[in-house]
Amino acid sequence: MSEDLPAAPAEATLPPAPVLEMTEPAAPAEASPHPAPEQETIEATAPSEQPLEHGIGVLLVNLGTPDAADAPAVRRYLKEFLSDRRVIEKNSLIWKMALNGIILPLRSRRKAHDYQRIWNHETNESPIKTITRSQAEKLTGILEPNGKPVVVDWAMRYANPSIASRLDVLIRRGCDRILVMPLYPQYAAATTATVCDEVYRYVMRLRRQPALRILPPYFEDPHYIEALAASLNTELKALPFEPDMILASYHGMPREYVAKGDPYESQCVRTTELLRTQLGLDENKLMLTFQSRFGRGKWLEPATIKTVKALAKKGMKNLVVVTPGFAADCLETLEEIAVDNARMFKRHGGENFAVIPCLNDSEAGMLMISQLANRELEGWV
Repeated sequence: MSEDLPAAPAEATLPPAPVLEMTEPAAPAEASPHPAPEQETIEATAPSEQPLEHGIGVLLVNLGTPDAADAPAVRRYLKEFLSDRRVIEKNSLIWKMALNGIILPLRSRRKAHDYQRIWNHETNESPIKTITRSQAEKLTGILEPNGKPVVVDWAMRYANPSIASRLDVLIRRGCDRILVMPLYPQYAAATTATVCDEVYRYVMRLRRQPALRILPPYFEDPHYIEALAASLNTELKALPFEPDMILASYHGMPREYVAKGDPYESQCVRTTELLRTQLGLDENKLMLTFQSRFGRGKWLEPATIKTVKALAKKGMKNLVVVTPGFAADCLETLEEIAVDNARMFKRHGGENFAVIPCLNDSEAGMLMISQLANRELEGWV
C-alpha cells in the first residue's frame, strides 16, 4: 500500500498530437494541494518518438513517495496522502487540526529519518521509484513484439510523477487507448479506487477522451500466485536457516472500512490460502498478518509487530516474512519489516529473521506483470 502507512520518471518535451482537442489545458479537474515541481516532467520514461496514430498506452501506478528524504518533502507527501478522503474517511475539522498541528510536524521528521536509511543515493530517490521505473522500462521491451505501438509509462498516485502528468504525455504521444495498471494485487478504496479517481478527474477535463481500461485486482490470478511461490521458494533456498514460520504480512486497514464493504481483507485471506496451497503449507507454517497500523481505531488483526513479538517470546528462533500486497519494495518492507520487526523479534529471543523481497522487477515479477498487461490489452494489440 503506502510508502508511509498503507505503492518517477526523464522525458523529452513532446509536440502535442494534432488530433487532441480540449476545452482547457490537460490537467486534473482538481489541482493537487501540492503542485508538482518543475522537474516532474523530466522524471518519467516517456519515449521521445513522434506522436503515434491510434497509439496504445500502458500506465503503471504505485502509491508514491516523497521527492526527497527530508522533513519538508515528507511533509508535503504526507499532507497530500493523508488529506485524501479515500485514505482518511473521517476528514473532519478536528482531523485537519490534528493533521496540521501534531501529526505532520512530528511524523514528517521521524519518517524523514526512516527514508534516509533506505534512500537510493545513487539516483537520489526512494527505492519504489527506482523499481517502478525499471518495471516500466522492462515491460516496454516485453510488449514491443506485439506488433502495434505500445507506449509504457509510470506514475505515482501521490507526489511525483503525477498520474495527470503521465496521462498527458501518453495522450500527446497519440495514445487514444490507455490501460491503467494500479499495482495493488488486493483491491482497497484507499489504493485502487483513489488511482481511478485521479484518472477520471483528469479525463473529465478532456474534450476528446481516450478509451480507458483499468487492471482489476489480481489477488487470485494464477500468474500472481505462481510468481509469489516461485520467488519465495528461491529466496528460502538461499537462506542459511530453515524458518519455523512464514508470515504473509499485508498493509493494515481500519476495520470500519471493511464493515462498509471494502473487500480488501477477504482478498488478502484468499491470496494467502492460494499461496499455502501452491507451497504445500498450512496455517501453522504460513500465517497472515497486517502491518502499518495508524491512529487509535481498531485495525485488521493479527498485527504483524505483535505477532512477531509473541512468536519470539514463545521460543521461536527462525522467522521469515513475505509481503504479498506490495508490488515493489518501499518504506514498509525495507524499514518497517526488515528493521523494526527484525529488531522486535531478536529483542524477545528470536535469532534468525529474513524478509523476502517483493516481486519488484525480477524475472518472475515481470513475467506476471506482462501476462496481466497482455490479458487486459487483448483486442487492442
